[in-house]
Amino acid sequence: MAGITLICVGKLKEKFYAEAAAEYVKRLSGYCRLSIVELAEQKLPKTPSAGEIEGALEKEGAAIRGKIPPSARVVALCVEGRMRSSQDLARMIGGWQNGPEKNLVFVIGGSYGLHPSVKAAAASQLSMSPMTFPHHLARVMLLEQIYRAFKIQEGGDYHK
Repeated sequence: MAGITLICVGKLKEKFYAEAAAEYVKRLSGYCRLSIVELAEQKLPKTPSAGEIEGALEKEGAAIRGKIPPSARVVALCVEGRMRSSQDLARMIGGWQNGPEKNLVFVIGGSYGLHPSVKAAAASQLSMSPMTFPHHLARVMLLEQIYRAFKIQEGGDYHK
């Protein structure tokens, strides 16, 4: 069974996001060993300077790198990443499952994204859309797409 980890900056506080995420975690339990690691988002003033943002991203990046398990293939979610269809993601996850890495790790940054060092160290960069979404919603969307990928792989009727 595949090992998939989501490393997420920020905690799900809104009940509706938490309930949606929990539903997909439950659905995924039959397909993979899923773990979700939540890291604290750095506190910034209401109108932070570029230096303050960079410092926060650097601290978050160090925390992210410290949570990546050994022998992991890392996918960074970022706007400049490559957009893929659900079928493409299903093929990618299937290929990763048969690869040498023991874990597949998706990384979702906080309000200001990911530090460049995290993106550079990732094996792949994935974009959900050129539109901007709250990072908490991105977590729910990613969980749904991972679930959809497994359903596509098994030939289920979930994906139409």
